[in-house]
Amino acid sequence: MEHPENSGEYKGLIVNQGIEQPSSVSPYLKRKPKRRKRSVAEFVEGIVKGDVTVLSQAVTLVESVKPEHQIIAQEVIEKCLPYSGNSIRIGISGVPGAGKSTSIDVFGLHVLAKGGKLAVLAIDPSSERSKGSILGDKTRMEKLSVHPKSFIRPSPSAGSLGGVARKTRETIVLCEAAGFDKIFVETVGVGQSETAVHSMVDFFLLIQLAGTGDELQGIKRGIMEMADGIVINKADGDNLDRAKLAASQFRSALHLFPMPDSGWTPQVLTYSGFYNIGVKEVWDMIYNYIDFVKDNGYFEYRRNEQSKYWMYESINEQLRDSFYQDQRIQTLLQEKEQGVLRGNLTSFAAAKDLLDVYFRQLRQ
Repeated sequence: MEHPENSGEYKGLIVNQGIEQPSSVSPYLKRKPKRRKRSVAEFVEGIVKGDVTVLSQAVTLVESVKPEHQIIAQEVIEKCLPYSGNSIRIGISGVPGAGKSTSIDVFGLHVLAKGGKLAVLAIDPSSERSKGSILGDKTRMEKLSVHPKSFIRPSPSAGSLGGVARKTRETIVLCEAAGFDKIFVETVGVGQSETAVHSMVDFFLLIQLAGTGDELQGIKRGIMEMADGIVINKADGDNLDRAKLAASQFRSALHLFPMPDSGWTPQVLTYSGFYNIGVKEVWDMIYNYIDFVKDNGYFEYRRNEQSKYWMYESINEQLRDSFYQDQRIQTLLQEKEQGVLRGNLTSFAAAKDLLDVYFRQLRQ
């Protein structure tokens, strides 16, 4: 482009032509072609072959809230069902800071040393403000995250009950179809999430700490009754005696509870995840439990009860989504909400009115 300053009317003023500026886009950049969408058959074929990339993409579809993704995901899960059910599912819970991720790193290496494949489904708490999650569990599983026979999948809790991702159970089916014979499900921490995790695993392991104050704070009836085994972490050095004392307190507390339906008396062990002390004993306990419940038929009974539980959970979830996605309800919600805030309606009356409208539409 010619500079107007070089015109003859401007004597003594010359502006030199500048050099051509290079493009801001690198000429060596090779644009990646858009990823082709996989068909349901391609997803199933890749998962059954153990392709971790295809498995990861399928899990992403399962976690997606888009209706079109959910349709594909449900078809993939349905076709993967015949290949599932052949793993040991272990739920791992404990208070924040108990060393769950470090323990999973050590436990995982221990079981992989005997062969097989391991999938770790780590539930990461989502922010109530931004709705985002760090998804940084892999950073605390340094050795396991680079093991060729492991698959670690952090998932956001996304506001679901107690931090348990709604789709974790469906992800378990996909992992089993991909040949993973050990499944770890790590929860956010002690809370309502344990109930949901207990309903999708074969063995529920509770990790506790000693020497952090009142040990009795860890003895909560609900969580203790669900645990199939309790382990006291960081039983090393100066903390060893406190860990042994805490273990005896937990054993005493367990005697106060009724015998579990499985007929198994939960054991209390001490170990150190950091120093890899007592890990073998923890796994011996888990294997003994699995053999015990398989022999008395409780293993199959529990799996069947879990399937029924998740059928009803799915019904509840779909009814709730159908209610809130109804256009008439969306319009009335604001009106009823304002009525409650002004004091013209009670919360219960407003809820009843909305439900009456919803069910009346269904009957039409």
